[in-house]
Amino acid sequence: MPKHVRLISFLMVCSLWSMPKAANAQALIPHTLQLDATKLEKQGLSLAQEAAQLAQFQQVDLALPRARLASQLAPGNDKVWLLLGGLQLQSKEFDGAIASLKKAQSLNPKNGDILFALGSANFQQKNYQAAVVNYQDGLKLKPNDPEGLFDLGNAYYLLGKLPDAIAQYDKAVSQDKKFWPALNNIGLINYEQGNIPEAIKRWQSAITLEKQAAEPLLALAVALYTKGDRQQGLTLGEAALRIDSRYANLNFLKENLWGDRLLSDTKKFLELPRIQAAIQQRENSSSAPTPTKQPTQ
Repeated sequence: MPKHVRLISFLMVCSLWSMPKAANAQALIPHTLQLDATKLEKQGLSLAQEAAQLAQFQQVDLALPRARLASQLAPGNDKVWLLLGGLQLQSKEFDGAIASLKKAQSLNPKNGDILFALGSANFQQKNYQAAVVNYQDGLKLKPNDPEGLFDLGNAYYLLGKLPDAIAQYDKAVSQDKKFWPALNNIGLINYEQGNIPEAIKRWQSAITLEKQAAEPLLALAVALYTKGDRQQGLTLGEAALRIDSRYANLNFLKENLWGDRLLSDTKKFLELPRIQAAIQQRENSSSAPTPTKQPTQ
């Protein structure tokens, strides 16, 4: 799975549904203006909810303008600014995202999700040390957040602080026993360090938790094939590529933190005739037109 995806948490999106209704205006403000302000804020929250729904279905282009307008109509709501910042991150509008997230932080300094999102902004711009600070600050507010621990582990990984990375991944698993991406990444580090048996063990554990996880499945296939268990390696490799053909792309694997040793072995594995045939078959099935139903006579 892509390692920098904490752009807009589903938990954060869903939290918009529980936003409190706009409070009635205070008596010192003229009555007609009170009603207008209240109505505008309610409209803003409604737009934010629409944007959150669209974001859940990855319709970012439709969600973003709604979130922008929502931030103008309900400028005092930190969740609206967090939503906008998350959507801007997905659109790679980094400067705008950071501005929106800092606005959210000024409204609610105790919201750890805002700090995690700021960490994602820095992470995507390869400012890993700043990301570490953001994630650490977020974890002070939400110390048991497995995604936050995982993200911190990834930042340490890319800074070359491998023991620190493994420690954070282990903490993520201790908080969520089914958090297979952390097990997967420990396996990636083990493989680069030459500890192939431990890497295999980690990937097997990840697959036990999520049988449709293509990444640990392909990594395990490469490891088994390379150490001599060729038949099982080929079978698992075919299965992984049937699940997600993106893992046949070495650049995609590198983006997912695969190291040089594993990439080198994977390159050889992907060039095998049987694996090439599986890749071709997957591409052909993906590009085949959907058959149309013939009208009954």
